[in-house]
Formats: sequence, structure tokens, C-alpha cells
Amino acid sequence: MAVVSAQSLHKTFQVSRRPPGLWASVKHFVHRQCEDVHAVRDVSFSVERGEFVGVLGSNGAGKTTTLKMLAGLLRPTSGGCEVLGVDPFRRRRDHLKRISLVMGNRQQLIWDLPALDSYRIHAALYDIDDGDARQRVGALREMLGLDDDILQQPVRKLSLGQRMKAELVAALLHQPEVIFLDEPTLGLDVAVQHALRDFLKAYNQETQATVLLTSHYMADVVELCPRILLFQDGGMTYDGSLQSFLEEKAPHRLVEAHFDHDVDDVDLQRIAPFARTERGVVFEVARSDVAEVTAEVLRSLRPQDLSVRDVDVDDIVRGAFQASAEGAA
Repeated sequence: MAVVSAQSLHKTFQVSRRPPGLWASVKHFVHRQCEDVHAVRDVSFSVERGEFVGVLGSNGAGKTTTLKMLAGLLRPTSGGCEVLGVDPFRRRRDHLKRISLVMGNRQQLIWDLPALDSYRIHAALYDIDDGDARQRVGALREMLGLDDDILQQPVRKLSLGQRMKAELVAALLHQPEVIFLDEPTLGLDVAVQHALRDFLKAYNQETQATVLLTSHYMADVVELCPRILLFQDGGMTYDGSLQSFLEEKAPHRLVEAHFDHDVDDVDLQRIAPFARTERGVVFEVARSDVAEVTAEVLRSLRPQDLSVRDVDVDDIVRGAFQASAEGAA
């Protein structure tokens, strides 16, 4: 049975639109003009226990709205969803003890108190006794590399990276079975992003918690999410393997050659389509032809340096967004 499921999920907001001009503003004050904005449209999917799923999309695509409906913070306009076999919007206490929502731009720790005090409050809310709470905090702190003295400082004195780690301890203290992560690495430096990814990967493998992650950092998705859901303009345009998606959208690799001598365009074009760079050229080559093209470049062009790499994942996803937008237009 699916742990998380959505069936024809739809969410519409009514948004007030004020025309420009003084008289229009007066009329708008008396009689508001509203229009429907479809944040999520006809979205259906299911997630099994232990899966780590990436939810991708540009700003306004419907990712966070979907996670908020799954967490029970928003009621769907139509359709429905279930998490652990329960309608999340019913906000049942026993159900809330089994899920967690972490938002990178929101905090649940009390700003002027040490994180440890917030954990005590959190433990009381979730009926966790003091001994279990201390043990869980210690285990999570060790996994995240948090020093004990950091948790004894007021939260407002912590760096962004320290605060995000402390937030994760609070979010996982009650050992949720389903975790919704909305931009958990937002604004963090590269080292902290890497540490959080390592932690989330280890936690998922150790506990078999089901995780849905939204992130604009493709490194998060590539390292953590074998499966992705791609959102565009409120609808879902792809549900499947990340690797299959990358191979479908970029069925070629890049062969980059650097030269210490001039190379004629005719000689380059004879080998494969190319683009010049500051130091040399980049050939766009079908995956099956990489070995042959590489050998030919080495034999006939004698490059100073040669490398083979995949197309940047950010470029692939950005291209998919643009293609969806053009198709919709």
C-alpha cells in the first residue's frame, strides 16, 4: 500500500486584483474583483514506504502547495490525498505524530531560547519521555555533527547552517514515518549543504522513512532522489526515474577538447557538432558514439587536453521547464 498518495489533486486560490488609478482603487475598496489562480491542477501520484522522491519545478509551479496539502495545512479544492492511509487535513493527533514538515524559510524553534529548551517543549507535545528525548537528541546531534554547546545557545545566535541542523533535530525528534522537506538547504553554504545531504541519506536508509523533497539545488536531488516528480504551472509533467529523465532529455554527452594550436572549423565539423569555448571546443555526441569520437579527436586533432562529461543537470531541467512552457503556449 502506498504511504503517500494524491488523486486528481486540485487547489485554487481566489486572488484580489486591483486595477491601477485612484478611482479604480476606490471602486475596488467597495467591490473587490477577484480571479481564480490554479496553484495545483489534477495531480496524481503515489509513493511507497522508504522512497526518497524529489519534487521539482520553477517558482509557482505548485510544489510547496502540494506539500502543504499532503501535510494537512491546506485543504484541496477538489480531489484528495492520503498520508499513511489518513486524510491529512483531518489533523488527527495520532496522525500528526507520524509525519513532519520542514521548510527552509520557516522555523519552529523559539528564537530567544536555546534549542534544547525547544526540544523539551517538542518532546512534551509528542508525549516523549525525558530519557527517550535526550537519547534521540544525542543520536541526531551526533549524526548532524552538532556540538552540544551550540544547542545551549539562544537560537538567534546560531549561524544559518547551525540553525538548519537544529531545526532538523526538532523535526525528527518524534521519529516521523513521512517527512516533507521544502527547500531544506536554502541559503546554506556548500559545506553545510553537503553535510545535510549526507545526514538525510543516512537517516532515510537507517529508518526507512518516506521523504518528499523540494529543492532548487539540483545537487540535492541528484544525490538523494532516485525518483522525481516534475511540476510545471500547477500540473505534473513527469513522474519517474531521475536517471531515465536525464537520459531522455539529454541523450548525448559532451567531449571537451583544449588546443595549443589553431584548429579549422571544417575539421571540427567533420567530427561532430561543436561549439567553441575560451580554451577550445565542445562536441555534442550521442552516448553510443563517445568512444569513436574521442578516438578520432585524439588521432586527427591532437588536443592538448581532452575530457568527457555529462550535460549539466541544471541545464537539462531548465530545458524541460522551457519546453513545457512553450508546449502550453
